[in-house]
Amino acid sequence: MKPLIYLCLFLCAVLSTTVGFSQEYSVSGFVHDREQQPIAFAHVIVMKAQDSSIVRGVSSNDKGFFMLDRLASDKYVFKFSFMGYTDIYKSVLVDQSVEMGTIVLNEASEQLDEINISVKRPTLKKLADRLVFNIENTALIEGNMFEVLQSTPGILVMDNNIQVKNAKPTVYINDKKVHLSGEELMQLLQSSSANSLKSVEVITNPSAKYDASSGAVINIVMSKNLVTGYRGNVFGNFTQGVFPRYDAGMSHFFKNEKIDFFANYAYSQDKINRDQDEVVNYLDFNNTIDEIFKSTTNRNTWSKTHNFNFNFDYNINEKNTLSLSSNMLVLPYFDYKIKNNTHVLDASQNLNYYFDANNISKDDKYNLGFDLDYVHKFEKSGEKLSANAHFTTYNYNRNQNVKSNYFANDGSFLDTSAFRTENHQDTEIYTAKIDYNLPIDDSANLEIGGKGSNIKTASDITQFNSVNGAETIDANNTDVYTYDESIYGGYVNFSKEWEKLSLIAGLRVEQTNAKGYSVIDNVTNNQDYLDWFPTASLTYAFSDNFSLYSNYKRSIQRPDYQDLNPFQFYLNDVTVVTGNPDLKPIIVNRAILGTSFLNGLYTVEAYYKASDNNIFELTLQDNVNKRITYTPFNLKSTIEYGFDFVTYFDLIENWSVYFVTSFYNTRDRGTIDGLEYEKDLWSNYTALSNDITFLKDKSLNANLSLTYMSKSIRGFREINEVLFSNLTISKTILKNKASVSLVISDLFNKQDFTFKSRYLNQNNTTFYDQDTRTVKLGFRYKFGNTNLKTNERVTSQQETERLEKK
Repeated sequence: MKPLIYLCLFLCAVLSTTVGFSQEYSVSGFVHDREQQPIAFAHVIVMKAQDSSIVRGVSSNDKGFFMLDRLASDKYVFKFSFMGYTDIYKSVLVDQSVEMGTIVLNEASEQLDEINISVKRPTLKKLADRLVFNIENTALIEGNMFEVLQSTPGILVMDNNIQVKNAKPTVYINDKKVHLSGEELMQLLQSSSANSLKSVEVITNPSAKYDASSGAVINIVMSKNLVTGYRGNVFGNFTQGVFPRYDAGMSHFFKNEKIDFFANYAYSQDKINRDQDEVVNYLDFNNTIDEIFKSTTNRNTWSKTHNFNFNFDYNINEKNTLSLSSNMLVLPYFDYKIKNNTHVLDASQNLNYYFDANNISKDDKYNLGFDLDYVHKFEKSGEKLSANAHFTTYNYNRNQNVKSNYFANDGSFLDTSAFRTENHQDTEIYTAKIDYNLPIDDSANLEIGGKGSNIKTASDITQFNSVNGAETIDANNTDVYTYDESIYGGYVNFSKEWEKLSLIAGLRVEQTNAKGYSVIDNVTNNQDYLDWFPTASLTYAFSDNFSLYSNYKRSIQRPDYQDLNPFQFYLNDVTVVTGNPDLKPIIVNRAILGTSFLNGLYTVEAYYKASDNNIFELTLQDNVNKRITYTPFNLKSTIEYGFDFVTYFDLIENWSVYFVTSFYNTRDRGTIDGLEYEKDLWSNYTALSNDITFLKDKSLNANLSLTYMSKSIRGFREINEVLFSNLTISKTILKNKASVSLVISDLFNKQDFTFKSRYLNQNNTTFYDQDTRTVKLGFRYKFGNTNLKTNERVTSQQETERLEKK
């Protein structure tokens, strides 16, 4: 902990030496219309003249008066705007307090219609390192963040797992990592409104500023706060799938000259169904079928989720800002019931015996995260120092009861087995980081920074076997596991632009010290390693219509904490879920060569990605003991290469279309039970989205998104083709104070999928019937100053993403 303590002391020293009060001035005036009538609530935005970066903004009062104080000596551009009037820009040199007099705004009704058309249709922009999907003020914002990601090109959501290019991305909101596990991330996105969402960035080549584990990044960009005032909204949604679901919430935002404050609360109550059919062909030593297990499983999950987050920003002065934020996810009620029926057949499909198993689990958990941020802006435009300290505490409890009854082929009772499992987990995460940004000149920039983190997790499991109502501890499945990980890293990143050429180059270095210890087995796993992670991006613009670019990045993906946990969780007597303490981190090397032409209308790129020690959850069958084990496993390598095509265009004035397609080959290599195996397959990913606005006032909007995924492989397992489809319709009402929405998911009922394992001595198939075909009705009402943009953001850390749940 000493490096973390030293880093925190350094941050305090920086804070104490940089929080100074330089000489400040005020600018004031009035905003009127052509009839010399005051305009109340006109927006006055002040920007730096050098780079147009926004300093802050205010709204005029009922007499049209405005004042911005505490402005440092500099040259600024003031923007005056109000709905239905033409914007006015004024350049002002502030070296003393300035009275601007009266600013007159002219009506511009025709121009207003054009603006409404442009902001109601999403835009898609392909840059050298990312794809930017702008959805502000479109139909998509009436859903939740999860539904937006489902409609974003380049993102695939399958079985509640988010993927970018067949890899798990790091999710950011406003350039802050989301500090939740995969399951909790889905709960957060599903309970978070997209109403304040501006765009989604799919970053395939993150710079060295990002953690080395950020091989691909999804950055959700929220609208920025600009003017003072208060606003709020309340919302409610009803979703009908196999069972009904409900969610409701409210958001409040307040801003004045010193304070930006945002608070959000959401509650959801869900019951979700999933059906599963599985066939396992157990093989003899000659790899011929010896016995067949055919299972049908129904799983119902009940949950009650409370999600609360807030952001408090305090502007100490023009140069210094202090922020406190928190995300709190509490699930006091998370139960699931699994009903399984398995028929055991001989090689000739004759019934030997059958059994049923009932698994009832009651969980409760919470994840509480807190961030303290400090930003100091220097006199030089763009030069700033940022510091962050983060803490997460996570607690999880499970009580599981499993009972199985066995019957002969004639239906007569044979035997029964029962056991109970208690499991607890506590995790604490501490991180501290500092970043410094220095613009060298108008075309060059330098970034340097460092980060330290420490993660401690302790978990225990106790299994009780029940015989005639009496419980005894099963020593073979009782253990205590502790995990301690420290990571220290630093980076440097340089960017430079010439007339036609632009360059971004960076290097990150990270030292990892990790120790996992199983108390009962007295087994310790240590991993200590230092690694280097370079990044580079080069773009050359031959003309305004044609450019060529190339990217390279080396990254790492460390195992999730739960994946390293050796505990065995029995879903029934013959199905086990377990971790793997011997997992190694994945090292990924990725290179891209692409071109953009016709003013970015079309983009074509080729890519190559090599992943050493790639981790997949495999379904491994034990042909001797007749048991299926779900476990994470290191393959030797995964090689993927392919070609992408992206375009965005307008069919007609109110109808825009984007289209993305990718053809790629995946080759997995690994060793199972001492035997090497290799499998490869060509696949296709295609996404098509249509955005349409209706009515003269553009108040009715619709989005239809289709995503097709052909047959593909994931860790030797084949996945059948799937089609994702979503229709979103929204209508603003009550003079734009409210909106109603309709979302239909899985229109064609083609999101169910099948996993097949056909290699070496593995022969099993699993079909998942997901509860994805739903209809959702939503209502939102806004109050207060509805023109106010919010400072909503979700702070996060890379380490907590690895808090995977069972």
